[in-house]
Amino acid sequence: MEELVTSAIEEKEFDQKVDMKLWKRLIKYGLRSKKLVIRTMISLLVVAAVDLLYPLFTRYAIDDVIAGSHTERILPFALVYAAAIIIQMIGVMLFILGSGKLEMNIAYDIRSDAFKKLQELSFSYYDKTAVGYIMARMVSDVGRLSELIAWSVVDILWSSCYVLGIIGVMLALNWKLALLVIIVMPPLAVICVYFQKKILKHYRDVRKQNSKITGALNEGIMGAVTTKTLVREERNTEEFKAETGRMRKSSIRAAVLSAMFTPIVMCLGAVGTGLALYAGGLGVAGKWTAMGAVTLGTLATFISYSTGIFDPIQQLAGIFAEMQSAQASAERVITLIDTEPDVVDSAEVVEKYGDMFDPKRENWEPIRGDVTFRDVSFAYKEGEKVLSHFDLDVKAGETIALVGETGAGKSTIVNLVCRFYEPTEGSVLIDGVDYRERSQLWLQDRLGYVLQQPHLFSGTIKENIRYGRPEASDEEVAEAARLVHADEFIDALEKGYDTEVGEGGGRLSTGQKQLISFARVILADPRIFVLDEATSSIDTETEQLIQNAITKVLENRTSFIVAHRLSTIRSADRILVIRGGRITESGTHAELLKKRGYYYDLYTTQFRSDAEARIMKGEG
Repeated sequence: MEELVTSAIEEKEFDQKVDMKLWKRLIKYGLRSKKLVIRTMISLLVVAAVDLLYPLFTRYAIDDVIAGSHTERILPFALVYAAAIIIQMIGVMLFILGSGKLEMNIAYDIRSDAFKKLQELSFSYYDKTAVGYIMARMVSDVGRLSELIAWSVVDILWSSCYVLGIIGVMLALNWKLALLVIIVMPPLAVICVYFQKKILKHYRDVRKQNSKITGALNEGIMGAVTTKTLVREERNTEEFKAETGRMRKSSIRAAVLSAMFTPIVMCLGAVGTGLALYAGGLGVAGKWTAMGAVTLGTLATFISYSTGIFDPIQQLAGIFAEMQSAQASAERVITLIDTEPDVVDSAEVVEKYGDMFDPKRENWEPIRGDVTFRDVSFAYKEGEKVLSHFDLDVKAGETIALVGETGAGKSTIVNLVCRFYEPTEGSVLIDGVDYRERSQLWLQDRLGYVLQQPHLFSGTIKENIRYGRPEASDEEVAEAARLVHADEFIDALEKGYDTEVGEGGGRLSTGQKQLISFARVILADPRIFVLDEATSSIDTETEQLIQNAITKVLENRTSFIVAHRLSTIRSADRILVIRGGRITESGTHAELLKKRGYYYDLYTTQFRSDAEARIMKGEG
């Protein structure tokens, strides 16, 4: 569709601070599995509680069992210790099981919401957004997010509970000694804030470059034949290396910062442990009375806690670095989910007619097929009008052919008819009513659209023909194929209608795919039919097959044919010559030839070229 303005992906720049509203929305995905979350949280709290008990067990063993010479307490102590290990083992197992399930549930929910949004988004979104960018968000970004919420956020809960528990126990044992241990936490907080900004910036760059690389890979694979015919292998490789090089540079910077972050946390932890060992050792020796009474067991407990308190903080540091990367992924996924369609139904229309997921078909008026453009102007970009004060009146059952040079506005007209876009000014009426007073699905359910480049879905020929009407019988599928003469090549295949077409229909020729797409539209029995350059990519023989079917198929249907080969539109009720977004000539094939205007010149030139081609082919 030549008039569509396709631009490079319009990536929103994310340079703001971490948005807590965003995190709340992400956490809500996890809370959809409330029972699973509660079970996982309880198992984590149990694990954290047992971790807190181990140093206290050590204190009891040193001060009461060993120093107190109460050897009879060894067996009960060992049994309690063993029970704690078993309880912790069960808690860890439940935590891993719960987090694993939670990760899958979150990924499922986010992808479901994102895919539903993709179904709702307008045609214009796909004009501006490359497939690779969408795939990167749906696959790698969503995977990163589900992992973050299910594992890292849950780990944060464990680490926070464990750290707070350690601080509480140390303060209860000896608050003065505890203050020496936790005195290093304020500088650690300052370091975290500093590294947050730096790591977040580079990880955002990484995710942005990853989307570009995914898009480049998709285009490279889809355009492999074009690349080879234009001998662009070397240049494409250089461009791809440049993109991956930028990603590598940002990734290395982020990795360096993360590598610096963890050792700094370890260093501060060592300082806290050293202070506890020094002050506590003097307290045990009775040389620092300001510390109060410090037993050997209490000192051992403090050393264990002062070492252990920085283990979860170090873990938090690693999680924090991961969160920076996931933050960038979250911003992109949430932006996709929050994207609003350009074409939307009003609340009143949805109330009466429903939407695409909950249609109220009982309220739908039948469509006769009258189409009216009333003073329509349209621009893909502000200030760049494709149509200006365009008027057109098409009666039900009339076949309208649109011809003109590339960029004249032909495809824009049919896209407005289909309500893939809406007029910037003016209105489009279906059966005398502005189609914005009806639901999108009301119109598009009665549309048949055959594209220049046919697209088939993975599956069988039969499944592709009945794609728009899953309930259609095998007889109806065969009849639709017969009408467009697709049955001839289908019956010649070994498995007939059960033949797999491959990804995108790759196992069939372009002409065969076009015939199947034509049959698919016919099976849907539309009231308004659109053929957008539908015969420009097929051979002459297949074109003749489709041409033989067009007259019968379009009978009593309002039809718009965007034509490149003028031989396919000679029987149209009206041929409109579109130039500069306006109708410059209008009439039947014979009438336009008599006028000897633009259409005459275009037709005679093409007729002469086709004749020469046939002569050359005959000589060959």
